[in-house]
Order: sequence, then C-alpha cells, then structure tokens
Amino acid sequence: MRAFFLIKRFVNATNIVYLRSINKIYYHMIEGKIENTTERYRRLRIILGEEYIKKDIESSFDYIIYASKGISADIIKNFIKNFDVSQEITANFLNISSPTIYRWIKNKKKLERNYSVKLFEIAELFLYGSDVFESNENFTKWLKLPNTALGGMEPIVLLEIPGGVSKVNDIIGRIEHGVYS
Repeated sequence: MRAFFLIKRFVNATNIVYLRSINKIYYHMIEGKIENTTERYRRLRIILGEEYIKKDIESSFDYIIYASKGISADIIKNFIKNFDVSQEITANFLNISSPTIYRWIKNKKKLERNYSVKLFEIAELFLYGSDVFESNENFTKWLKLPNTALGGMEPIVLLEIPGGVSKVNDIIGRIEHGVYS
C-alpha cells in the first residue's frame, strides 16, 4: 500500500488540471500495476521456496536484504524445476559451471550475495515473461530467437551479462504494451 501512496503523491505533484479528466482511469491503471507486481513477488517467493525466503518480498530492494543474509543454493534447484530450465543454462546465467551448482546444492551452501540477487532478478524476469507470453514454454522459445530491438541478438545471451536482465525486461515491457520490439 505504501507504494500506491507514493505514486498518488507523484501524480498529484504533476499538473492536476490536466489529469483531472482521466484521474480515475489513471489511478486504476496504477493500482492494477501494483497488484500485478505484488502478486508476482508472492509467486516468486513460492517458486523459489518459502522455506528459504521467510518474509514477503515487497520490492526488488528486498532481494539485496535476503541475499546479504545468505540463501540456500536449493533455490537454484527450485528455479530449474519451476521454469523447466536446464542446470547448464542456469549456470550460464550465473556465470558459473554446472558442476559448481551441483556442489553448492549437494553441500547445502549459502549463495553469495551477487549470485542470489542475480537469481532473484532472473526468476522475476521469467515470471514476467511467462505472464506476457502466456507460458514458460513460449517465453523460453522467445528468449532463443534473434530480436531486432536487441540488434539481432538472442535475449538469452543478454541474461549472462551485467545489465542484461534489465534490457530484456524492458523489451518484454514493450511487447506487453504493444510496442514493436
């Protein structure tokens, strides 16, 4: 609810005379977006494992808080199972080897902060992509297709590099809103 009030104050800080005629529609759109994001964070917690993420995720900043405390490598196993992604591809996303994932899970290792945050971001992207493309399978297929908006690169390649998740997220947002991408 806190985010809604911040957005409401931001909207009120703009030219209220211009917004008055579309005020209800605009607030409705904002409220729906917040509900979608909150629902996605709830689903993300369930998918990665409520036993590892004890409290609700309220924003992407919570990723850093949870990651700093250390999260079990078992969330990688949950990610792989829920999104039907191979261990090899997941290892590529995290810039590590597949045997390293195997050892981390086997030894019940707690992930370092950067790996945890990256996995949270990729899992959130997969949830978003699966919603927009209406299935994990469709989203995974799209990730492997060259994309004009990315200079002909496959989106999956960008997930391995710093800032790549954000760029792919932007493209999915454009697709969701009907912008050619």
